[in-house]
Amino acid sequence: MEEVPWFEYEEDDLNVTQRLFVDVLAERASSWQVDPLDTVVVPPANASDRELIVWVDIVDPQRHRGILTVGAHFNGSEIHADKLHNQHFSLPDGVTEFSFTAAGNPTGLAERTAAWFEAILARPLVRCEWQHRGRTYAVRYEFADTGRGLTEGFEEALAPRRLRERFAAEGIVRGRGRINRAGLGEPDLTTRIRGGQADQ
Repeated sequence: MEEVPWFEYEEDDLNVTQRLFVDVLAERASSWQVDPLDTVVVPPANASDRELIVWVDIVDPQRHRGILTVGAHFNGSEIHADKLHNQHFSLPDGVTEFSFTAAGNPTGLAERTAAWFEAILARPLVRCEWQHRGRTYAVRYEFADTGRGLTEGFEEALAPRRLRERFAAEGIVRGRGRINRAGLGEPDLTTRIRGGQADQ
């Protein structure tokens, strides 16, 4: 079976500077605990801002669920990196805690971008689950070092009746699977997804 390279691209899609940048990233990525298929290159011709885009999808391999997409836009001499929109792969309007910018030569920028990816990948990420009658009704992915939530879901039909009634009485409105973590109490299960010790 042919091995998939990290940050795979077609040579004709990138210029010399862009190939140099991506090749340095790919070399560093070979030691990361990520599936090569979760590292992506979008050539400038296919990007709305006409810049090279590289990103890493952070996933829960046990649940086959995307948690976070982080990436960088490279124009040849500058990097603008942050959490990316998971469908358009655009940078957010405002900076987030993941924001990183730098200027320099392609090799140096690739090394700094790789270090940025590595710092995010090293953060302890957990999946918190709340269960009722053996079934998960709420799930939340968060960084264990800060408690910052990344993505979550709530299945009202699976939640305990008393909890649903309390939420209704308190006027708690959930939209698109959002949950009120404080209202749920401590999770029944907490599973480390990555970071901290060696990844599973």
